[in-house]
Amino acid sequence: MPEANFDSIVGPTHNYAGLSRGNVASMSHRGEVARPRDAALQGLAKMRLLHDLGVPQGVLPPQARPAVEVLRALGYGGSDSEVIDRAYREDPLLLARCSSASAMWAANAATVSSSAESGDGRVHLSVANLRTMFHRMIEAPQTERTLRSVFADASKFAIHPALPNSPLYGDEGAANHTRLHARSAAPDETAGVDFFVHGTFEGDLDPPRRYPARQSLEASRAVARRHGLDPSRVVHARQSNEAIDGGVFHNDVIAVGSGPVLLHHSQAFADRADTLGRLRSAIGDTFAPIEISAERVSLQDAVASYLFNSQLVETAAHGRVLVAPRESHDTESVREQLAEFVESPEVPIDAVHYVDLRESMRNGGGPACLRLRVPLSADEWSSVTPGCRFSTELHAGLETWVLRHYRETLAPDELGDPRLLEEGRTALDELTGILGVGSIYPFQR
Repeated sequence: MPEANFDSIVGPTHNYAGLSRGNVASMSHRGEVARPRDAALQGLAKMRLLHDLGVPQGVLPPQARPAVEVLRALGYGGSDSEVIDRAYREDPLLLARCSSASAMWAANAATVSSSAESGDGRVHLSVANLRTMFHRMIEAPQTERTLRSVFADASKFAIHPALPNSPLYGDEGAANHTRLHARSAAPDETAGVDFFVHGTFEGDLDPPRRYPARQSLEASRAVARRHGLDPSRVVHARQSNEAIDGGVFHNDVIAVGSGPVLLHHSQAFADRADTLGRLRSAIGDTFAPIEISAERVSLQDAVASYLFNSQLVETAAHGRVLVAPRESHDTESVREQLAEFVESPEVPIDAVHYVDLRESMRNGGGPACLRLRVPLSADEWSSVTPGCRFSTELHAGLETWVLRHYRETLAPDELGDPRLLEEGRTALDELTGILGVGSIYPFQR
């Protein structure tokens, strides 16, 4: 069962507001001038690379920002322009939160279970509530509308709304979930193993001290129940507090898996031996953990380079490929470790491709953050809304669309410009026609 990647297009309001506590890159670039056009083009180039490697590639549209409907719900009235102007004057931080393009990181959109594992033979997608951060929590309603449009065939896809917005059910989506299986991806693939990683649980007496843990065990268990997963093929593990406090806000910043392979840092899990042991029991002897020690690559270098936020993909023509951010190449310890992996016949990584995602990286997200992993059979892939299936023609059209509508630069004080709202709406109205997803935005209804 091949795994498709659905990347979200970076939205026109991409900016550096530094809203994500615990995300070192996001916080460190706060207030700088962003380049929305470059951000979107870099994301599209990464999609093109995966497509050219032979990986099924899909596209998700960005969310409409500023989120005027949220500002109105919080008491701002008048015309849309007046709402934005007043919010900018009275509470610029709130406006920044309602203008964030953070939905670009599609790995947080939902958690996905394949039809081979689910209880009813459909692909299940549970929208993440993202309750830890306000600017992300407001994404859930639009995410659900978007997913229902892209995966519209109810006989093949089940879309679940976000879990209750409660500290007990903090859910950050696929960034804390990995599907592993005993063999390389193949059309006749049978049930795999769903690996969920959490940072906290009810009654936790030893939480991380510096940054919040975003994913709860209760949320992971609820998603597994919703999707009808076989408990014997589900593994739950806890992130280490050391990792979270070091800037590992999601598991996909410290581990990445594909097929039987789990590439991870030695400080990723609270109980490393137990976690790997349970995965081996569930997957079988072909389970291939690849551990990078803190002595070779420090936790600081792992976070700064986003090594583990790479995409690990299996291709027919190129073998198993790691798609890593350019920052991994620029970090000496990481570059040397990856070069050794490629040269070693004992490590199941055949090549590394470095990609330029500077704009996303400076805001706290790498290659893996930008995509939602969706295991699909050939029949299920053909049922995806056609305009959202990536092609070279779509790539060219989307590049032209970005160049026509996106600003070259965006400074924090420009978020109060009401023209930004109209520019974004014009762009997204055209995009829904390109992708064929219908009138999914509030301003279109």
